[in-house]
Amino acid sequence: MNDTIRYLLSFLLYGNEEALPLVGYTSDAEEAKKYKVCIRPSDNSPLVHPEKSWEDFYPEVKQVLHQRAVTPETDIVSIACFLLSRAEEMVVEQRDEHGRFLACHSVLSEGNLLSIPIIDEYSRWLLKRLDLPLPEQKIAVVNLTHDVDTIEHYRHFRGFMGGIARGQIKKVFAATRQLHDDPAFTFPWLGQTDKKLLKRKKITNVIYFLKASNGKGLDYPQYKLCGEDFREMMKYINKSGAQTGLHTSYQAGADGSLIKQEREKLEQALYPSDHKAITLNRYHWLRCTSIDNMQLLANSGITDDYSMGFADRAGFRLCTARPVRWINPKTLKLTTLTLHPLAIMDCTLSNSNYMNLTEEEAFYLCQQLIDKTRQVGGELTLLWHNHIFSQEGYHKSLYESLINYLVELK
Repeated sequence: MNDTIRYLLSFLLYGNEEALPLVGYTSDAEEAKKYKVCIRPSDNSPLVHPEKSWEDFYPEVKQVLHQRAVTPETDIVSIACFLLSRAEEMVVEQRDEHGRFLACHSVLSEGNLLSIPIIDEYSRWLLKRLDLPLPEQKIAVVNLTHDVDTIEHYRHFRGFMGGIARGQIKKVFAATRQLHDDPAFTFPWLGQTDKKLLKRKKITNVIYFLKASNGKGLDYPQYKLCGEDFREMMKYINKSGAQTGLHTSYQAGADGSLIKQEREKLEQALYPSDHKAITLNRYHWLRCTSIDNMQLLANSGITDDYSMGFADRAGFRLCTARPVRWINPKTLKLTTLTLHPLAIMDCTLSNSNYMNLTEEEAFYLCQQLIDKTRQVGGELTLLWHNHIFSQEGYHKSLYESLINYLVELK
């Protein structure tokens, strides 16, 4: 049994290594007799037939997903490998104008599959067949994550001129005089709001993803990593006990060679003397245009990525609510990179070109995804940008409602 297959079986068993000898993965009838449950490899799977390709296996994946029911004949190992590695993104060529693979391009958009952590359902099926207990119904970890695309609205050139052009002169000059008067500087409020959950839940992580780009195009504005505004923001982040990660640029989403230099630039700004490493990442615009970029993340020292959500639909892009080590679908090798499923992003819910939900609809959907994560003992990752709380709309009240819901959740 190779390392990848062993890992997939262990993942399906929720890491129960003691149960691993009970499960086989073979077509050999005599060998199968050794196991309590034996999964038969699919004839089309490149996981066991290197001469095959994922294109050969894709029709089989779609058939299984649409049937929903898992049978003893279902090769859940290969299905899990296909879904967890995101091999679909090599098979399907469609992309949006930013080069992103969206939910509307995926088989998961059909039949409401995004609302179900499919792999975790397969795990429950396997555990039941082995007469093993199901995982405890609780959220294992809550990740409250914030992408810092901008620290301020009016204290950079384009924002200043835009505010003047819109007649927001008092707001602009108030922000110019005092950073805390800039509406995008929501870090004091964010720290207090997130603290409500931190006080009640033992395992809650707050992570701020920070940019270190050149600030061109859709990476504008790039805040000065050596500037006073950045240092003031970091006072609040450090005071809150939050972690920091790299917010890999829009450009680096297509040109993976930029990842390492952006990471090193941010490390120099945050840790000039102790040379600590940044190991957490999320792509700006969730823009990772190639599987090769995932490998470059791993090669550059990133150990944990939080980009695995669809921009246009909330739900389980990875088909699991649990963090999983990424398997490179080109090589079928386990990597050092762990993917953390991103269930909900703020603008996915509200943007007219995405889900365009009302606040009531958004809260209901978030509640369903939170409850499903809890049911399977998963990890919940939320993404709310710091600046969105200063905009018109429902995100401030929605975020507070979700924090309160999580506080009360057992």
